[in-house]
Formats: sequence, structure tokens, C-alpha cells
Amino acid sequence: MDYKISVIRIFKRLLWPAVLCGCVSLLSGCHGREGLAPFERPEQFDDTREYEITFWAKNDTNKTQTAIYERAIKDFESLYPNITVNMRLYTDYGKIYNDVITNIATDTTPNVCITYPDHIATYLTGTNLVVPLEEVYADEAYGLGGREVRFHSPKASEIIPQFMEECSFGGHCYALPYMRSTEACYINKTYVEALGYTLPEILTWDFIWEVSEAAMAKDADGTYLVNGQKVLIPFIYKSTDNMMIQMLKQKGAGYSTEDGEIQLFNDTTADFLQEIAAYGESGVFSTFKISSYPANFLNAGQCIFAIDSTAGATWMGTDAPLCDISKDKIVEFETEVMMIPQFDPQNPWMISQGPSVCVFNKEDPQEVMAAWLFTQYLLTDEVQTAYAETEGYVPVTITAQESEEYRTYLSACGSDEAHYDVKIKAAELLLNHVEHTFVTSVFAGSASLRDAAGQLVENTVKSVRRGQTVDETYIDEMYEDITALYRLDQIGMRNSRVSSDREEMGKLPTISVLLLAVLAVVWSGMILYAAGAALKKRLALDRETKR
Repeated sequence: MDYKISVIRIFKRLLWPAVLCGCVSLLSGCHGREGLAPFERPEQFDDTREYEITFWAKNDTNKTQTAIYERAIKDFESLYPNITVNMRLYTDYGKIYNDVITNIATDTTPNVCITYPDHIATYLTGTNLVVPLEEVYADEAYGLGGREVRFHSPKASEIIPQFMEECSFGGHCYALPYMRSTEACYINKTYVEALGYTLPEILTWDFIWEVSEAAMAKDADGTYLVNGQKVLIPFIYKSTDNMMIQMLKQKGAGYSTEDGEIQLFNDTTADFLQEIAAYGESGVFSTFKISSYPANFLNAGQCIFAIDSTAGATWMGTDAPLCDISKDKIVEFETEVMMIPQFDPQNPWMISQGPSVCVFNKEDPQEVMAAWLFTQYLLTDEVQTAYAETEGYVPVTITAQESEEYRTYLSACGSDEAHYDVKIKAAELLLNHVEHTFVTSVFAGSASLRDAAGQLVENTVKSVRRGQTVDETYIDEMYEDITALYRLDQIGMRNSRVSSDREEMGKLPTISVLLLAVLAVVWSGMILYAAGAALKKRLALDRETKR
């Protein structure tokens, strides 16, 4: 009888750790983390409780933007004294993205986050980490324009439809647009005309390449004739991922599909790369990653065509308020702001970009509601117009765009530094061409695909400058290298797996069931072996005692 009791005790001691280890192994192997239960909207927001929420935002060390955020938080807290908003500022969206990914594992994500849809798609690989907003914003009490909201929250119909659509993917709306921008070509018009050219109504790629090549003429001592300097890069592109994506869109060539199928590595892309290689080799073209900020070269008279975000307009031009180079380096010239170059001027396309705001799920749905109320406050006319006036962004709501304050701001173009003409022209470029904007498909891995598109251009220009030949063999090998570098061959499988998991929420995948069965057999064998060994040892000890 004592032997039986001993065996049972040994079995219990081994069984529970085994079961626990098996469960942990299963969860970590199949899911990575447990995630959260789906957010369920409370019928009533409990304003008798105290809430403390975190808000991660981005600015470009712009004190005016920081002040706008701080004022928005202060005004919001005066309306909701039971909600405290703690802000954390970043100077780079990539750093926000990396910190969110890191904090997912420790369940310390922010409540509200300025981000991009491509980044949100990656956050969604976790379970219920980001709140789908369609049911929340449709709520008559606390949704957009809700009767219980203590400020003038915009209605869903008052948000620019194209901007709202950009935040919807995977069957849900996962964010609200915060600000929108596009890319613009900032041009030294003085130099263009000095070279004997007149700017067309809509820029074309052929025009930019032709003028850029003409600008390369030098005198006997190696000084460029157009600027009288030893340095000139006629055409500099800030974001080469946008460059490649927009060129493909304008040509009607593939980039990706909505379900994550990669089409980037096609013949049209190869043609673009060979053309870019030729201009990169001759010194006509360069990029931000290779040469530095386009604005610095433009303002120093060392660049003619500088393509950057409309949000960067305050850095562009002779009188740029945020110029990064010393005054003695700045050259006087007339700055023109135009749409990026096109292949078909009758059918222009330019990318829509700019930050959105997402709400992270938490165990306490009331805390999520507090975060949702603050998110709405960021779309009020006061916040939208104030922030848009700091750079070349445009407000995302119809009410803010049509407000008297914003219209007055636009009409005062060029009157002073606050109404810097280049900045306002950049904003008007987007306001006048919203119907010509587009966005790429969003899926888990779309951020990596975007990086890959830019890397193709960067590698090409670097290679020709090192004397390498960019031919068909080079491009094929680069396609393989970029695919491996950004793990693009895994994106299709990853999206299929995520889609399958979402369709079977709550149901353990077949592979998990199989692993569970294998673990059960393994652990059972280990337990029986250990119990048998212990019993054998006990019997041996008893025999020795009897002797």
C-alpha cells in the first residue's frame, strides 16, 4: 500500500509541471502570445471612474506641433477631468512602430497611437490587439458626432471619404485619419528657365530627365554653368519607395494585390531600374539615403528638382522657415511647387500618405472608451486646423477644411512666415488633386514590401556608382537578394495563416491539436518512465534495508 501511495505522489509531482510546460509550449509554439478577448463596446461610458491613458505621437522636433498636442490634451482633460492623457513624443514613425512591436509582448502598448495602416497590419498578427472602429464610431451616444460626447466630434460623413477608406482593410476600419499629405516636386524655377526651358502645366519624367541632363554642362575648370558651383545633383528623391510605387501605378504595372500577392518584381520594374541606373551613373540623379536631404541641396542652389512630402514644405525654398543650412549657403531663386512627374499627364497619379490614429485594445473596455474619446478629439476643427498650419498637411475633415480659420490661412499665402507660400502651395496641391491620389494595399508584410521597393532603387544607384553594370543578370540577382532580405517569400504564407486564424476564432488549429496530442504522448511516456525509475529505486532501497 505504501508503494502505491509513493507512486501516486511521484506521479502528481511530475504530472502538473508536465502539463503546465506542455500548455506553455503549445501556446508559445502556435500563437506566440495569448492576445486579448475581442473588444465589446460598453453601453455606457463610466465617467465616475479615473482613467490614465497613453498617447504616442510623432513630430519633427517642431515645438509648435508639441504645443498643439499639449493644448489638445489640456482642453480634452478639462472636458473629461477623470481622464489623464500621458504623451510620449517620437521623431520617427519607424521608432513608434518598433516600440509598439516590442511592447506587444509585455502588454504595454499605448492606448492611442499615431501610425500608418501598413504598421497596423503587422500589429494585427496578434489577437485582438487593435480595436476595429466601425461599430464604435457608429454608436449614437459615443461614436463620431455622438450625443453624449462633450465636444463637437465630426460625423463619419464629415471625414473626407478617400482618407477614411485608407484606414479600412481586412474587412474592418482599424484607424481614423489624422493628417494627410502627398509628395510634391519643389523646383528651382530660376535655373529651369536659365537652361532655356519653360515648366509645363504637369511635369513628366521625360521633362525632368531632359532638364537634369542639360544642367550637367560645365566650364573648363569643372564648375557647373547653371549654378557656378562645383556641386550639383539636378534631381534628388527623398522617398525611393514612393518613387517606385508611383511609377508602377502610373504605368498600370503590378505592385501587390489586396490579399498580399507580391507583383513588384516585374519587367516594368526592371525597365525603371535600368533607366535610373543610367541617370545615377551620370550623376543626374540621387536619393536622400545616398546624398542627404533634398531641401539642403535645393536651398544651396545645388539641386533643381527635389521631391519630398508636402509635409516637408517648410524646409523648401530660399525663405524656408525651417531651413537646415546656414544663411550664407542659401541661394536666391524662385520656388515652384508641382505635382510629381507623370508618364501620362492626362491621367495623373500621386500617393496619399500621412498619419492615422489607432486605438489599442485593453482588458478594461472602459479604458478603451476613454482612449476612443481622446482619439475623436484629435479630429476636432481646432486641432485639425492648428496642426495643418504647421506644415504642408491638410485637415482630414470637411468641416475643418471649410472652416473660416483654415480658409483665411490659405488666402494669406505668402503674407508672412506663418503663411509661407511654398507650404500653402504644397497643401493646395493635395486639396486640388484628392481624386488623383491612391494608396497601396495593406496586409501583414506590406511595410516590408514598401521598404523593398525603395531598396531596389537605392541598390541600383549605389551599384552603378561603384562601377557595376545593371543588366538583366544583376536585376534578377537583386530581386532574389531583396526577397530574402525582407522575407517577402513568407508574406503570402503568413497572410494565409492569419486569414485562416481569423476565420476560426476560438477554434484551435489542426496543427495545434496534433502538437497537443504529440506532447501528451511524450509527457505521458516521460511520467511513466520517471515513476517506474523512482519505484525501482525505492524497491532497491527496501531490499537493501531488509538485508
